[in-house]
Amino acid sequence: MPENHRKYWESKQFNGVRYRSWAAKIGENTAYVIDKMLTAQSVEEQAYKSCMGALQLSKKYSEERLERACAKARSMNSFSFTTLRNILKNGQDLISLVPPTRKALPEHENVRGDKYYH
Repeated sequence: MPENHRKYWESKQFNGVRYRSWAAKIGENTAYVIDKMLTAQSVEEQAYKSCMGALQLSKKYSEERLERACAKARSMNSFSFTTLRNILKNGQDLISLVPPTRKALPEHENVRGDKYYH
């Protein structure tokens, strides 16, 4: 390949720096997840396809939803494209990260309680 063609081709290629800067533009959690994906492999180039897929999810769902999905994946300590895709596909990013509070059981003659089992 001629040198001027090679330089153009190289400028269009994605690398770890380019994925990290793209993710940082979306948000802190996205940048964290992409960095984890890139550092999880013994050779960084092996994670490029997963990073591209993860970042392309922002086009289908939106950058805000991807950022929330990355926050959820971060809380689950799971940093893969499949995790992000499933969170977005199932709408789990729209659910609050705060667990719901448990309501007290109502008093009723049929409710035995925990003391019954001791």
